[in-house]
Amino acid sequence: MSAGTWKPEVFERLFQDNPDPWGFESSPYERQKLSRVLESLPASPIFFAVELGCAIGVGTLALAQHCGRVLAVDASENALAIAGRRCEGQEHVSFLKAFLPSDYPAADASGCDLVLISELLYFLTPQDIRSLAGMVMESLKSNGHILIVNWTGQTDTPCTGSEAAEYFIRACHERHWVPDLSEQGEGYRIDRLSRSGNSPLSGGLSDEGA
Repeated sequence: MSAGTWKPEVFERLFQDNPDPWGFESSPYERQKLSRVLESLPASPIFFAVELGCAIGVGTLALAQHCGRVLAVDASENALAIAGRRCEGQEHVSFLKAFLPSDYPAADASGCDLVLISELLYFLTPQDIRSLAGMVMESLKSNGHILIVNWTGQTDTPCTGSEAAEYFIRACHERHWVPDLSEQGEGYRIDRLSRSGNSPLSGGLSDEGA
């Protein structure tokens, strides 16, 4: 596995070489996963959603059908250009270039009802995952939700998908955000978190290295 958080230039090269490097438009895995993500959205109205790691906007366009407003964030200019064209005419969708967690758009994301983080966390180190979790919780309304999606197969990233999910969940649990939905799909896991009382978090990773 690589030791450090992947830098923006890595993603820029990926999208320069291939406008859809992960098959968002064509992969049955991506279609099935996106369907489950949409089914896992909270039942309460989503007036304002923030999507971190929007890539080329396939999920953004789908998410926009369920939200009053969407702010989609990515570190790649090439990906954002494709996403912008895909969502042309969706006046309630805006895009922002930011490298996470250091450039997290705290002011722009403030007061959101939902933060969606799909297939992003495992590109970060455990320390950066914890930092991002703190920023996300600060942005959300007290009755908001966090939805994280992670690939569970082999990877050369700083964490596996399951490790990344557990690091994020543990950081949220420290501030009383706990999972209200967790499920395993074919090659991915989905966890939805909401603010709750301080209840014990069973299993997961130890604090070592987090």
